[in-house]
Amino acid sequence: MSGDEKRVSLDPEVEKNLPVPLADAIRSGSVSEDILKHSHDADEAMKAFASHQGQVIEIDEATNKRLLRRIDWNLIPVMCIVYGLNYLDKTTISYASIMGIKKDIGLVGDDYQWLGSMFYFGYLAWEYPTNRLLQRLPIGKYSAGCIIAWGTVLCCFAAVKNFQGAVAIRFMLGVCEAAVTPGFALITSQWYTRKEQGTRTGIWFSFNGFAQIFGGLVAFAISTGTLKHPAAIESWKIVFLLTGLLTVSVGIIFWFTVPDNQLNARWLSADDRVLAIERIRINQQGVGNKHFKWYQFREALLDPMTWAFFLYALIADIPNGGISNFFSTLIVSFGYTPQQSLLYGTPGGVVEIVTLIAGGWLGDRYGNRILVSGFGLITAIIGMALIVGLPLGNNSGRLAGYYLTQASPMPFVAFLSLISSNFAGYTKKTTVAALYLIGYCVGNIIGPQAFRPGDAPRYVPAEITIIACWCVCLVLMAFIYTYSKRQNSKKAMLRAHSQYVRLENQEWLDLTDRENPEFVYTL
Repeated sequence: MSGDEKRVSLDPEVEKNLPVPLADAIRSGSVSEDILKHSHDADEAMKAFASHQGQVIEIDEATNKRLLRRIDWNLIPVMCIVYGLNYLDKTTISYASIMGIKKDIGLVGDDYQWLGSMFYFGYLAWEYPTNRLLQRLPIGKYSAGCIIAWGTVLCCFAAVKNFQGAVAIRFMLGVCEAAVTPGFALITSQWYTRKEQGTRTGIWFSFNGFAQIFGGLVAFAISTGTLKHPAAIESWKIVFLLTGLLTVSVGIIFWFTVPDNQLNARWLSADDRVLAIERIRINQQGVGNKHFKWYQFREALLDPMTWAFFLYALIADIPNGGISNFFSTLIVSFGYTPQQSLLYGTPGGVVEIVTLIAGGWLGDRYGNRILVSGFGLITAIIGMALIVGLPLGNNSGRLAGYYLTQASPMPFVAFLSLISSNFAGYTKKTTVAALYLIGYCVGNIIGPQAFRPGDAPRYVPAEITIIACWCVCLVLMAFIYTYSKRQNSKKAMLRAHSQYVRLENQEWLDLTDRENPEFVYTL
C-alpha cells in the first residue's frame, strides 16, 4: 500500500462481527489481493469467474428458467430413485420379517429388534468420516460408489444363514448408506437457490413414500406368488436380491449422470456452467471447499443451532426407528393378516408423498418451512393418539391413525433442507450435517427397542413414547424458529451501520453463516 492511501477505520461493533482476514482487508482497501491470493480459502466457484474479472454477469428470467429446467431434469429424477431405494433397502427387513426370515435364520427373543438397530450402528460409525470424504472427494463419484456398494451388500443378505451373519450385513449396509442423505443435502445446496431448496428436498425425500408403496406391492406379489408357485429359494431372499440388484444398476447410472459440481457438468455448456454458479450467488454459500478449517469446525460445535438440530433429529427419529421397522407388525396388530399388512401399508406412502411435496412447496412459497412442517408433526401426533385411544375392534380407525403418522417426516425434511440453507462455510455445513445424521442414527437405534416383545400385540408403551417424543420436537422447532429470527434482526442492524462495507465476491469466500453479514437465515 502506498503512503498516500488511506486505511479504513472500523467501528469496534462492526469489527467484532467480521473474520480477522476480512477486517484486515477492509482496513487496507485491498480485499481482492489480500484474500483471493490465498485461493485455498475461497470457494471452488471462484475458479469459474477467473476469466470473467471485472465483468458483470446478469441472468434474465428466461435464462434462469431454462437453466433450472435443465438442472432439474438431470439431477432430480436419479436423486429421487436413489433416495427411494435408500428407504426401501433399509426397510426390506420389515417385509422379510413376515415372509419367514425370523424362522429361517433362527431369530429369537429381541434378535429382530437388534437387527433393526444394527443398521444405524453402522450408519453412526461412518457418518462423520463419510461427511469428511464428501468434502474431500468428488461428491458425485463418491456418492455413486456408495450406492453401488450398498446394493451389493444388500444382495448378500440372500446368503445369510444365522443371526450373526445378518448383524454383519445390516452393519455394513448402514456404513454404505451413510453418505446418501448428507450428500444429497450438499448437492441440493450446490445447485439450487435457498427459495428452491425446500421444494427439491421435499421431492427427493418424498420417494421414501414411493418406495413404501413399491416395496409393499412387490413384497405382496412375491409372497402370494411363491405361496401358489413355490420358488427355488425363499421369498424373502428374492426381495433382497431384487432390491439389491436394482440399486447397483441405478448407482451406475448415477455415476455418469450426477457431476461433482457445476464446473464438470457435462450436460451444461461452458457458459451455462458459469451461469449455473452465478444463479446461486444469492445463497452466500458457494459450491464447495475441499480444505478442512478448524475454526469452522469449532464454530459448528459452539453454535446453539447445531445442537438444536441434533436434538431434533435424535428425538424425532426414536419414533421413526420404531415405526419403520415395525409398521408391518403394527398393522398385523390391528387385526389384519401378514399378507394384508404388506398391501395395507402402501397408502401410508401416499400420505408421505403428498405431505412432503406439498409441505416443501408451501414452505418455499410462503418463506416459512418450519411453520408449515409443524402441521405435519401435529397431524402425526393425532394419528398416534388414534392408535392408542381407539378400541382394538376398530381396525379401520387405527389403520387410519397409522396413515396420519406418515406425515411425521415433514419437519425432519424441512430441517434437512435448512442445513443446506442456513449453515454456510463448507466445513461447518458438513460438520452440522454429520451431527444431524448422528442424532438421526441414535434415535433410530433407540426406536426399535421401544417395541418390546412383551408389549405385543398393542405396544402401548412404545406408542405413548412416540407421542411424547413428537411433543418435545414441537418445542425444539419453536426454539429454532425464534432463534433464527433474532439472528436475522442482528444481521440487519449490522448491515445498516454507516461503516459497514460489503466485500466484492463475498459469496465465494467460504465464509460461515455467522461470519457473513449478508447471510440471512431461512425460516
